[in-house]
Amino acid sequence: MPITRTILEVAATHPDRLAIVGDHERLTYRDLVADGARVRAAVEHLQARQPKDARPVPAPEAQGIPITAISLTDAFHTARILAGLAGFRAVSATIDPRWPLEHQVGIILKVGIGLVISDSVELREALAQARWTGTIVTLAEFLALEDALPPAGAPEVRDPDEAFLLLFSSGTTSAPKAFMRLRHEYRYNAKASSHYLEASPGVATLAPGPLSYSLTLFALVECLYSCGTCHVADQFDVLRASRRIGEERISRVVAVPAVIQGLAEAAKRDPQRLSSLKLAVTGGANLSAQIRDAFATQLPGSRLISYYGAAEIGFIGDSRDSDGTKITLYDGVEAEIRDGAGLPLADGEVGTLWIRVASTALCYVASTTDAQLRGEHGWATVHDQGSLNGRKLTLVGRSGDIVVSGGHKISLPEVERAFHSLPGAEVCCAVGVPHERLGAVVALVLEGNAVPGKAELLAHAREQLAPQFVPRRFYRIDSLPRTVGGKIRRAETAALLSDGEADAEGLIRL
Repeated sequence: MPITRTILEVAATHPDRLAIVGDHERLTYRDLVADGARVRAAVEHLQARQPKDARPVPAPEAQGIPITAISLTDAFHTARILAGLAGFRAVSATIDPRWPLEHQVGIILKVGIGLVISDSVELREALAQARWTGTIVTLAEFLALEDALPPAGAPEVRDPDEAFLLLFSSGTTSAPKAFMRLRHEYRYNAKASSHYLEASPGVATLAPGPLSYSLTLFALVECLYSCGTCHVADQFDVLRASRRIGEERISRVVAVPAVIQGLAEAAKRDPQRLSSLKLAVTGGANLSAQIRDAFATQLPGSRLISYYGAAEIGFIGDSRDSDGTKITLYDGVEAEIRDGAGLPLADGEVGTLWIRVASTALCYVASTTDAQLRGEHGWATVHDQGSLNGRKLTLVGRSGDIVVSGGHKISLPEVERAFHSLPGAEVCCAVGVPHERLGAVVALVLEGNAVPGKAELLAHAREQLAPQFVPRRFYRIDSLPRTVGGKIRRAETAALLSDGEADAEGLIRL
């Protein structure tokens, strides 16, 4: 990671500055240097115990460097182990323990991970059944080794072209695609985020949630890169988070939109507790008007930035006064909108977004997918859909978020956003359903018991949307399908519908 040089410099100049703070433990920058030497000693000891002829072979994209995976719910220890691994010849990965077990085992086998730190008995047994030849240890076993072994060498600033981090594009609903990160790519990323997202020296940032999420992982990186302090938390709890912001005088939060909404609710009850908060940073295009208005009302001394990026590509731009769909591109980012044949489209036309920026990963790990990340001349896409107007990007979703009805391209997230301002309809999912004449029409599935009636929904839609965007069918369900991270699963929601009629228990047509 692009953090070792900073860790060493701050340890020498401001040794007592906090680096990583957990729910119950904390490390200064001086501590982090010593801690990295203990992490290195434990990892190298475990690797040396493996017979050379039986060690898992890392995927070629790892450059022959052994891969260590952390699959823990403990955010503090995950963060400090990642920081320690960054200081020597190692590739690290975070595997979400809430992934389906077959996905966890599959990725470990396919990319040649040799060491896993996990408390999961099920994962240990599944790896044994799969005849995996690597080593798995619990967190307690790893900590005991750190205490028992003499520290290894101090962290080192590594070659910028060295592989150091293995990331994944999915894993909750489909087999994960892996990609390798080189150190210079993340240095570029960290420089961009520090500038635009205001991770500055001495700033205390709260980044709650698992470090298997790229949002949280990069918050750790940008804090340590910029000489700041990263407060991590195993999960988000409004009461604990608001208390922590007040007690630790935290001024910056990096979190998913649901967390931002929770902080606004907490500020309504106790505004003084959150008085130190000056900036909230979130990722994705999910900032409804309800969330933005509540945040502005309850936290008038704080600003809100919604950035757009992709883990494979890096930071692309941000939005500071809308729902996250209107993006201003960052300096150094080139963008094109292309049609299905790969030809550039004119400004204002909707198509596939292609990006060229120095932080883009080279490729996906071949053993996990045959998908291509890059095209010619360094251009890359993750198949997001949008339109350009100069340096302004309008996002409309992923390819699965677009349906064609009567020749019109309809953005399903845009349909959903139109209902965020209607009480009782804020939590919803728009899907396309087959139609004999039009090809497809839009159906809207709302969550909860207190949803508006069909007449009110139609009237609101006709006020807010173009005619072709207005849903033709409305449904109610107690709970929409979600990922482990809380995102609504559009494909699974669509699968609940069959020819426009209810096809699942609890789904009611309005």
